[in-house]
Amino acid sequence: MELSVVPIEMTGGLNVIIGQAHFIKAVEDLHEALAGSSPYLQFGLAFNEASGPCLIRRSGNADDLVDLAARYAEAIGAGHSFIVFLRDGFPINVLNALKGVPEVCTIFCATANQVEVLIAQTDLGRGIIGVVDGMPPAGIETPDDEAARRNLLREIGYKL
Repeated sequence: MELSVVPIEMTGGLNVIIGQAHFIKAVEDLHEALAGSSPYLQFGLAFNEASGPCLIRRSGNADDLVDLAARYAEAIGAGHSFIVFLRDGFPINVLNALKGVPEVCTIFCATANQVEVLIAQTDLGRGIIGVVDGMPPAGIETPDDEAARRNLLREIGYKL
């Protein structure tokens, strides 16, 4: 077995969701879940088919994000994995819809951070064994940090 890392470079205020699904139907179902979440959301997704022609299936409503997703899906190269790039929306607004797609097996990450996808390669193929999402902790929050966190969530409308 060989281990490798695929870095996902995050730019331009994008968010990424990386997961695994089990059937080619996932492409259309993921698209429908994303499109139904917000009329303003721009997205691109790609899915690595793991049998038959083994193509990178892709969809979305923003051509640049569809191309970006396909490029990273190819770099990851793990069967049944998918990658979604979001613009003008956030994972918190779509995660439950994506997790509700019957073909979705797992979500590895949903973030705007730099991400590294950890890949294992065997004679059979490639698989995602995990992700590195962002930086390690710099310390434990203080009471002032806690107050700032609570205020931020209320300022951006996620808490009352």
